[in-house]
Amino acid sequence: MSGIRVNEWLHNSGTGGIWQTSAGNVGIASSVPTAKLVVTGDANISGIATAETFVPTVGQLSHRNIIINGAMQVAQRGTTSGTEGYSTIDRFSNEEGSCDEVPTQSQHALTSSDTGPWAEGFRHSFHITNGNQTSGAQAANFIKLTYVVEAQDMASSGWNYTSTSSYITLSFWVKSSVAQNFYGRLRSQDGTSQNYPYETGSLTADTWTKVTKIIPGNSNLAFDNNNGAGLELEWMMYRGGNTTASGVALDTWAAYASGTRSPDQTSTWFTTNDATFEITGVQFEVGSVATPFEHRSYDDDLTRCQRYFQVFGGDVSYSQFGVGVWKSTTAANCNLQLMKEMRAAPTMTVVNPTDGTIRSGSSNVTTTTVVLDIASPKYIMYNANASSGGTDGRGSAHFGVNNTNCTLSFSAEF
Repeated sequence: MSGIRVNEWLHNSGTGGIWQTSAGNVGIASSVPTAKLVVTGDANISGIATAETFVPTVGQLSHRNIIINGAMQVAQRGTTSGTEGYSTIDRFSNEEGSCDEVPTQSQHALTSSDTGPWAEGFRHSFHITNGNQTSGAQAANFIKLTYVVEAQDMASSGWNYTSTSSYITLSFWVKSSVAQNFYGRLRSQDGTSQNYPYETGSLTADTWTKVTKIIPGNSNLAFDNNNGAGLELEWMMYRGGNTTASGVALDTWAAYASGTRSPDQTSTWFTTNDATFEITGVQFEVGSVATPFEHRSYDDDLTRCQRYFQVFGGDVSYSQFGVGVWKSTTAANCNLQLMKEMRAAPTMTVVNPTDGTIRSGSSNVTTTTVVLDIASPKYIMYNANASSGGTDGRGSAHFGVNNTNCTLSFSAEF
């Protein structure tokens, strides 16, 4: 028991204090109700520690990770895209500014050669492939990955965020094809916006690195107890001089300003055609210690992601969407119950509407357009339109036809 002073309490028998068996095991006599072992500072135990109860004083046993889909396993929109924004892995957005070629984002399948994250149970990463930035690094350029935490999730996290002696810890695995230092930052959205930049340290090319950042609270932080944006986490592949400055201090909170988001950044990754950057195992938890990643089942992460994004259709032929009634010969008003309550009233995106049909009785009428009418966090009303063929007042059901092309997607992302 290195580091624990036993002194005169150590003996081989009796009913009180600390005892030691002939085999060398050390314990506290259970017959003394008030007996306890107090360790000031950290205690490292090699082997298994058992106890009747475990009562943490910081954080919680379950739901430690504030991040949803930090293992990158849910990708409702698809596994690869050349479009910026929320286009592949749920809850994470890849964004760019003034680039010659938009980067490609994908859900990348890890293998046993991905030393580090693979051994910890990670099977996917968010993978970004740089385009060919032929104009070089310009002041307005940026490529970044972002995640936004709801304000109420920060407010109720258990982090005493206005205290400098209370901490929250960010940890993640990261890999770059280019050896360099990268910057990340946190930005609060409520009250007077605050900015907290940090660095990954110099990454070795094509090598996974575990990064941990222990972040103190600050008296200027504020998080409203609502469903608005609370805290933005950002990982930067590159930011040009319009939003960086040489004097920006790392690992400290300061008032947010557009031109001082991070120190000036190295452009090597940005100017390397097809450079890659990937990240997985993102955990954000109350306390000053990065605990082992809180792995969740696919179903758990999917259900949480559906608060922000849901997609109907695309999986089987003849997917049914909404049901309702023809309100004219060319428009059927349809109602659709969402899978779960969303963060806010969503927007709707329709892919291949003409691969949908409106069935009424024994007749099918091809849709021309699908247009959102009314949206709430729980319920959608939309119009499935046709060139002709409807019967005013007759019941209708909106389907995908004999393929999986037509989808209705609903987004309540920030």
